[in-house]
Amino acid sequence: MTVTPALNSRPPLPKRPLPHEKTPDRPGTSGARPHPQRDARVDAEIGPRAVGAIYQTSISAYEVLAVIRDPERASALLKRTALWAVIVRDIMRADAEPYAVGDTWTTSDHLVREGRTPASFAPAA
Repeated sequence: MTVTPALNSRPPLPKRPLPHEKTPDRPGTSGARPHPQRDARVDAEIGPRAVGAIYQTSISAYEVLAVIRDPERASALLKRTALWAVIVRDIMRADAEPYAVGDTWTTSDHLVREGRTPASFAPAA
């Protein structure tokens, strides 16, 4: 004698609610506030590289031309998923062209000249 379970005798399972980011009546994540932990991580990875800074690695020395914090632009520049990118120029080569890097600041990197801070952008009075 074989026993077959009665599949229709059980009540249906409840459906899970949609996550709020997929609910059409709520606004999307565009324009959302930045995440403070991600900002702190990005700041630590970029290190003291600001526009105008010169830093030296074991390979060469670089001048920072731009710091990109927009993940979409950084990913496009680096051709991989990235939260940030730094555009640098190798100052040890006369024919060097600017290019984007996504290397994290390490203890073996040395700051030669500090970059400009937003306060230093203002003209002197």
